[in-house]
Amino acid sequence: MDESDRKIILVTRKTRLQELVLRYNTVEQARFQAEHLGMDFGDFLVEDEVYAVAVRQVEAVLQAQGRLQRLDRTFLPNFLFPPTALVVVLGQDGLVANTLKYLQDGQKVLAINPDPDRWDGVLLPFGVSDLPTVLGDFWAGREKSREVVMAMASLTDGQTLLAVNDFFVGMRGHASARYEITHGDRHERQSSSGIIVSTGLGSTGWLRSVLTGAKATSGAKMQSTAETLLAMGLPWEAKRLVYAVREPFPGRWSKTSVVLGEIEAGEHLRIRSLMPEGGVIFSDGVEADGLDFRSGLEASIGFATTRGLLLT
Repeated sequence: MDESDRKIILVTRKTRLQELVLRYNTVEQARFQAEHLGMDFGDFLVEDEVYAVAVRQVEAVLQAQGRLQRLDRTFLPNFLFPPTALVVVLGQDGLVANTLKYLQDGQKVLAINPDPDRWDGVLLPFGVSDLPTVLGDFWAGREKSREVVMAMASLTDGQTLLAVNDFFVGMRGHASARYEITHGDRHERQSSSGIIVSTGLGSTGWLRSVLTGAKATSGAKMQSTAETLLAMGLPWEAKRLVYAVREPFPGRWSKTSVVLGEIEAGEHLRIRSLMPEGGVIFSDGVEADGLDFRSGLEASIGFATTRGLLLT
């Protein structure tokens, strides 16, 4: 492909310092607020400078390789990615996950760790210095990639949402969620602090904290499943999803037998909202992009036909 035909999208994020300045207008006001809360403002400055240097270095390399467009993470939900574009994400892991679900099926992502001393980067296999070599392999068709299986939630009103790591189904804030849950031939009403549905990629994240409580209220088979997941997680490409109920409340109205399970290919977890207001389904920790989940709506959660591909 000729350089003039190459389209490259660079996805970046605001640093903690930039977010504070947006909120409080000036660096000095941001400093006052951070230090008032006992935070090390010097660390904010270091993080911001390291990221700014990484952005400049990455942009310089990419501009020499094709037509470059920079995109802030806040525009991801409304941006239409050209299907032939190479998408470059300048970490953290959460930014990679949030980008993957807005791409075309099978569109490849090159993820870069801007600050290896700060971020471990499970989804960030490359450093800034690796970029010229990786791009050379990509344009020559020698690249390697790893598939990332995603989940999809479909509501009866037509709304849909993808998840790279996990879904949360419950109430906004800290109120108890009330709903009916169905998996296969198992069905019951529940009151809990919400449900986590995790992909293989997300199985070593939020799900781990929920599994500890879920296995205590489940049968022997599910206890064994929870222990295995806690020890090993699931591969990114696993054709299984795992759901776990957070703090299920046992009572006359609500039951606690369907609290942990695996969703295989072709299966769906169905959840019917009994929440007049405040119900929500969001993915990958981003509540702002969530779906309203009010009484009468039913969500069907299973595998997405869309798949992510991460260059490795």
